[in-house]
Amino acid sequence: MSSGKIVAGYLAPHPPHQVYGENPPQNEPRSNGGWEQLRWAYERARATLERYRPDVLLVHSPHWETQVGHHFLSVPNLKGKSVDPIFPHLFRYNFDLNVDAELAQACHEEALSIGLTSKLMTNPDFRVDYGTITTLHMIRPQWDIPVVGVSANNSPYYLKTEEGLEEMDLLGKATAKAIERTGRRAVVLASNTLSHFHFSAEPDRPEDMTREHPKTDEGYRWDMRIIELLRRGQTKEAVALLPQFIEEAAAEVKSGGFTWMLSALGYPQIPAELHGYGTVIGTGNAIMEWDVERASTALAGAGQS
Repeated sequence: MSSGKIVAGYLAPHPPHQVYGENPPQNEPRSNGGWEQLRWAYERARATLERYRPDVLLVHSPHWETQVGHHFLSVPNLKGKSVDPIFPHLFRYNFDLNVDAELAQACHEEALSIGLTSKLMTNPDFRVDYGTITTLHMIRPQWDIPVVGVSANNSPYYLKTEEGLEEMDLLGKATAKAIERTGRRAVVLASNTLSHFHFSAEPDRPEDMTREHPKTDEGYRWDMRIIELLRRGQTKEAVALLPQFIEEAAAEVKSGGFTWMLSALGYPQIPAELHGYGTVIGTGNAIMEWDVERASTALAGAGQS
């Protein structure tokens, strides 16, 4: 078996309003559109994903919460209805997904090997959370690529932020090792928003875009600061700011998925591609991409010249 590798990573936020605005047949509520800037950004991300031809998509969602350990979906096929508990009038999605159980097992084993608490989710009736479903639908609505879902242990919430993010760094390294030894060609997805200040009241028509804008200027400015660093390839500088970003902008990256993804990618010092930015109920959402395969190929070519 050839050695596997991660070919790309995406920051892929999960507000269910994006699915609601798109009106796919799997989602029961109907809309008149809305959040186009984010939905069109995901269309651009779908096009780049198609070029990678990955064997598997791995997604870390903050809305599959497991207080004891890091869990991995490990049922070969899961079907059911995923409902957003806050927005059930927007998101009631009938899902049918295939899981790469072999890779999930490898991720579990690698996590255990470095001292993390880990568990495989083997309940065939498990209802997959809306964060996982939204991110996977928005990046690949065909549902024709196997997935591995990763839970949010939320250690950054129970420990110091820095300690919790250090654990997510370890989980990212373990994930990369599992991908390498199973020979997979993988894409990793961090299902996170950026600033997470949000409105507490919804307009009569949820897709009324005249009511959609950043909740606070402070949150918006922080988003722009982080995005600009990532666009410049200043990944280390952005990572160093995460504790302050989390504290001052209530950033959802505190749940750890963003750190997990960057760690799995090896904290690439390459410019990230910004496909788009927009708000959902005031929260800041960016769809961004790290093409580590192209960067690796270019580096190898430069070394031979």
